[in-house]
Amino acid sequence: MKALLLITRAELGGGQTHVADLLRGMRDEFELELATGDEGYLTEIADQIGIPWHVLPDLVQPISPVRDLKALHQCLRLFRQVKPDVVHAHTSKAGIIGRLAASLAEIPCIFTAHTWCFAERTSWKWRAIGTPLEKLAARVSARIITVSDANRDLALRRRIATPETLITVHNGIPDCPHRATPDSHTVPTIVMVARFSQQKAQSMLVDAVHSLPVPFRLAFVGDGPLREAVERQVDALGARDKVDFLGQRLDIPEILASADIFALFTRWEGFPISILEAMRAGLPVVASDVNGVHEAVADGQTGFLIPPGDVGLFRERLTQLLVDAKLRLRMGLAGRRRFQREFTAESMIRKTSALYWEAVGIQTSSKPLLLSESPIAGTAATDR
Repeated sequence: MKALLLITRAELGGGQTHVADLLRGMRDEFELELATGDEGYLTEIADQIGIPWHVLPDLVQPISPVRDLKALHQCLRLFRQVKPDVVHAHTSKAGIIGRLAASLAEIPCIFTAHTWCFAERTSWKWRAIGTPLEKLAARVSARIITVSDANRDLALRRRIATPETLITVHNGIPDCPHRATPDSHTVPTIVMVARFSQQKAQSMLVDAVHSLPVPFRLAFVGDGPLREAVERQVDALGARDKVDFLGQRLDIPEILASADIFALFTRWEGFPISILEAMRAGLPVVASDVNGVHEAVADGQTGFLIPPGDVGLFRERLTQLLVDAKLRLRMGLAGRRRFQREFTAESMIRKTSALYWEAVGIQTSSKPLLLSESPIAGTAATDR
């Protein structure tokens, strides 16, 4: 069976890492091709593993009616040329345009919602335009995968799709040999891996750590439009000797293995892969309790969950971990066990693969979880 994976941008990010893992994990079962709006990290990965890729030049992230119509035409033309049996679209813009084009080409399409365009704090334009477009696209979706139960709950509350269309498949990542030793350093390192964007809140993490009463180092991994502003903030606080900006990196497992605490100060999330990478390494996690984060982090066991924007409590929990090496080790090991039990790439790929076969009318022995097995199936859960 031929499957075409579609995503808006090829730059390094959580959604792109997820797609890369699917390409690696399913290439022996399916004939795969990739389509994206530009070249970058993801097209380089496709080259490395021998998967054909295509660039749709008008598939761009900002809302642009003229270019969006051109992107719809480009998608339709590509689908008719490649003739995939199933299309799997990722991220909001590619998800809407890809599903509409697939419907016109009479090809079943699965959509993965890494985070919804109408989620809290997203752009008002996307919230206003995205909701009706998501409802329209949902009508022509074979399945909609949400990467967390929180995302599924949100879609049900907004009446985006029927409960039967929506299914949660938590993100999973491949294991690797790199392990942290969070109890072994006299000056512990806190690390945050995230793009410098409005979604993330590196500036709040700087506020949380600059007055910590104990020795520490902080490393930011990632790049983006707000990096310079955070660097200026660090300089203004006189904290440059404690804070490192490592830029965009591909050696994330090695960086995490050399750290002691993982921090994610963020405004909204779907189900962040960066937290899974930290748990895989055996790091305790301190993270903002938004959307699906609590489905990965067990508060008080594998780390600490912090109410969104609570700088004071974030500082308190970081201090607690910085002064207690045994606590860091205990939580890190618990996170590692939780990763092995629930968030491996093999589990994610098995469930996603079964949905591909289901989309073309073939049932497999590796069926995904039935909706009836989920405690929220068929109902819209209340806000958590």
